[in-house]
Amino acid sequence: MSKEPRAGREEILECQVMWKPDSKKNTQMDRFRAAVGAACGLALENYNDLYHWSVESYSDFWAEFWKFSGIVFSRTYDEVVDTSKGIADVPEWFKGSRLNYAENLLRHKENDRVALYVAREGKEEIVKVTFEELWQRVALFAAAMRKMGVKKGDRVVGYLPNSAYAVEAMLAAVSIGAIWSSTSPDFGVNGVLDRFSQIQPKLIFSVEAVVYNGKEHGHVEKLQRVVKGLPDLKKVVVIPYVSSREKIDISKIPNSVFLEDFLATGMGEQAPQLEFEQLPFSHPLFIMFSSGTTGAPKCMVHSAGGTLIQHLKEHVLHGDMTSSDIILCYTTVGWMMWNWVVSALATGAALVLYDGSPLVPTPNVLWDLVDRIGITILGTGAKWLSVLEEKDMKPAETHSLQTLHTILSTGSPLKAQSYDYVYRRIKSSVLLGSISGGTDIISCFVGQNCSIPVYRGEIQARNLGMAVEVWNKEGKAVWGESGELVCTKPLPCQPTHFWNDEDGSKYRKAYFSKFPGVWVQGDYCRINPQTGGIVMLGRSDGTLNPNGVRFGSSEIYNIVHPQRQESGSGREADHRWESHGAPRGLLEPRGPGLVPGHPGAAGLLSQAGRHISRPQSSGHCPSGLIHLVWYVSCRSTCPSVTLQHPTADRQDPGQLLSCCVCVMDRIRAVSAWWNLCPDGAPSKQNSLWRTRGFHVLIESLQFRDFEWFKFFKMLIKCVVCGCLKVRTVSPLGGVALQHPSAGATLPVEAGLMGILYVLYI
Repeated sequence: MSKEPRAGREEILECQVMWKPDSKKNTQMDRFRAAVGAACGLALENYNDLYHWSVESYSDFWAEFWKFSGIVFSRTYDEVVDTSKGIADVPEWFKGSRLNYAENLLRHKENDRVALYVAREGKEEIVKVTFEELWQRVALFAAAMRKMGVKKGDRVVGYLPNSAYAVEAMLAAVSIGAIWSSTSPDFGVNGVLDRFSQIQPKLIFSVEAVVYNGKEHGHVEKLQRVVKGLPDLKKVVVIPYVSSREKIDISKIPNSVFLEDFLATGMGEQAPQLEFEQLPFSHPLFIMFSSGTTGAPKCMVHSAGGTLIQHLKEHVLHGDMTSSDIILCYTTVGWMMWNWVVSALATGAALVLYDGSPLVPTPNVLWDLVDRIGITILGTGAKWLSVLEEKDMKPAETHSLQTLHTILSTGSPLKAQSYDYVYRRIKSSVLLGSISGGTDIISCFVGQNCSIPVYRGEIQARNLGMAVEVWNKEGKAVWGESGELVCTKPLPCQPTHFWNDEDGSKYRKAYFSKFPGVWVQGDYCRINPQTGGIVMLGRSDGTLNPNGVRFGSSEIYNIVHPQRQESGSGREADHRWESHGAPRGLLEPRGPGLVPGHPGAAGLLSQAGRHISRPQSSGHCPSGLIHLVWYVSCRSTCPSVTLQHPTADRQDPGQLLSCCVCVMDRIRAVSAWWNLCPDGAPSKQNSLWRTRGFHVLIESLQFRDFEWFKFFKMLIKCVVCGCLKVRTVSPLGGVALQHPSAGATLPVEAGLMGILYVLYI
């Protein structure tokens, strides 16, 4: 096996084991390793041996897993892959084979076990759908689609909540050979059109309303505007989701029909039969979208076979998933984690589809579902775990969690402190798997592994078949040093192409412009030479480089956040708001570097410097701290939002704006939630970011859920991008943000507040 590069000068601080696999358990990873050893005459003693073989002999690896996984196909392959081609050549995989993604997910139709558990905010009932019932529902959807003329290659889209309807519509579309794409109802009209208008769908499924955070949000008006912007639509199927059809008016939506009437068009005297078109391995399955922070969202086309075999590898080998598992992944249909979790049906496992806030009616809502249903695998986000810790939730004391054996975390780097919280307050025997990949590969580069230990603060390992390395700026592989996450060899799950990118120039620019011929994911990380674990340090385009010391955002987050909690400064206000007024004791900053007289915050800068320099270096230390509290109000009749400091009579709006400019490209998570950035807008803030070296820590003290927090971050991002006009609106010194697009409406409520801590280098 190949040797890794020798460890660099950066010290790995700890290797604390949090979880170990049961040595008596024979996992599917163990069985696969034994099968490979027998078939190929190899002595593979452990996961490390198996991993290195899987990337050195990647063609043999994928051939062996094809056999092990039991993929359903009608014709086998002639060649796994042309190994003379590199990852930048996007080689064709499993040439000659014929299969269908939907057929593989519905292969357990004789199984009378539950396939879907459907839970919704505000509803006590959990709806159960068996594998047989799911097959029949998909057959109905597919028959109606064929009746209206949907055929291979057509685009079918969903503007839907996480529900059985989304799963059924997707499986029906891909059974025919149509291409599926989806987004969630919390996307605004512009965000949806920026995506769907590029792929010209023939059919769209949507709902009339959704319930989130205890409120009903109407959807018909948004849907009407979306349909107006999609001239190629032949049919709009509206699903009565909150109200009965008698209470829903769809007369203003062209070519619209209720779901019941649409399905009736495919019914005859006998129940429709489900037919699966047999398609090449590389046939388009999903179109996924980039966040759109550097222009119109890129449309990534993922293949049926590549998505299927990659997801099976992660579920079966890395997750040891079987038909006895029940998995809940908190996601929307607009995030790749939805596509990822739906593929688990191919293992015979059951899915829990939850639509609603993870904090309503209480922060225990997901734990309640774990106990009620018997969930074995819970997928969530690092931020949600942090929120539970901040709220001092102790599920280990309030819930049984007997069936739960795995917690998966993704979306952002999982802080080392969150490992402590999970094993102390949730369950000591659970496998906490931090996973990382992206929409680009619709899966993971690194992630959970049932056959090796979990170390505090680390993703367990590089995944099988993923030739992941960490490269420094000179393009050399480093071991124990921070650098770019790259992939050096072809993957079946890489996009086959970008939609509307005939010459492939956008594709090459996205992944291969920095290191020719090598995939650059855009993540900044470090591999621990002692454990082989990965520490994610943030996005590489947000890397700081003061005085030649290059480091990622997570290195600062992980140190400063817990110290703020310990010092009390992060909780000082503790929700002490005076009915939409300003919190007491907060003073506005009068200039860069000034530490305001907020109780408990005066020593934050020196404490941050001390705690950052101890595990890192003096070069990591911030030069100053800006502390802002903003009050958001709006008038529903106009597309403007006011950001106003609570002591606005003493606040210079110019100074407030200059503070906003400090907020750089790192605040990008909201762009997937609300797409407001025009083409090329981020270039200005990128330049400022690189020259000034600012970094931002955002803490939510008063946001009731993630959407408000994301919205607040989006506002700040738009100030920096120049998407929103900035103007003074009152002699009190408020600053209004107005989107230049006519009729744009920003959904906020009076009284929304947040705190910014700006550490700058």
